[in-house]
Amino acid sequence: MIVLTRPLAQSRDLAIRLKNDGHAVTQFPLLEVEPLATGSELHQQLTATLANLQRYAMAVFVSPNAIHAVFREGVKWPTQVAIAVMGDGSRAALAQYGVNDSNARIVSPVDATHSDSEGLLKQLDLSALQGRDMVIFRALTGREHLADALTRQGIKIDKVVVYHRFAPELTTQRSEQLIGLLTWSSNWVVSSSEALRTLEDMAFRCGGADAVVKMHQVKLLVSHQRIAQIAEKNGFKHVSLIGLGDENLLLALQSHL
Repeated sequence: MIVLTRPLAQSRDLAIRLKNDGHAVTQFPLLEVEPLATGSELHQQLTATLANLQRYAMAVFVSPNAIHAVFREGVKWPTQVAIAVMGDGSRAALAQYGVNDSNARIVSPVDATHSDSEGLLKQLDLSALQGRDMVIFRALTGREHLADALTRQGIKIDKVVVYHRFAPELTTQRSEQLIGLLTWSSNWVVSSSEALRTLEDMAFRCGGADAVVKMHQVKLLVSHQRIAQIAEKNGFKHVSLIGLGDENLLLALQSHL
């Protein structure tokens, strides 16, 4: 059994592909994504930022969700503003809106196993950005590592919230589903440390210490070294680092199953 934990809309196509390849698949989202309310204070801030994009040297998108949230506002990207993203998934999201390496300068980590803030920082020309303005498009909650590191380099950072990210409600139905999944020899695909924390919290809430022990025995397939380190520190016994993207997941499943 393969358990996909990304928001439903983001894992639907992958679930279909896996099922067509003969895999047993279930979706158990550990994160949900919600757009900003039109006219809200956060949405007004986003609108004002997009109206003055040309003043930034670079814009950072923390995820494909951030890209969709910005470009669905109808923005026409100014070619002089460089773009920084975390991985191939974000590059693919940009391509959906006609933005690619032929018409924009896009920077991303070169190592698929470090498609995160640390990996991105290694690719940025920080000296060239000193004293200039950057904007980070992000969720309301998330790591501050990138913004803090850039600020320490003398770069002026605007953090603009473009979507909400939150843990789904643990209903009775979801509790029963989780307990059932923990009894199977399941492969859980987890792509964020926040989702991992949600999984641990849900397991304890619906089954106590016994459920946590079972949870630590599942096979965990993760996309970042940081997530792998957190999982192993928290007691997971079978953690595999597969890198970002659906193709890396499919390759990993061929060797694991």
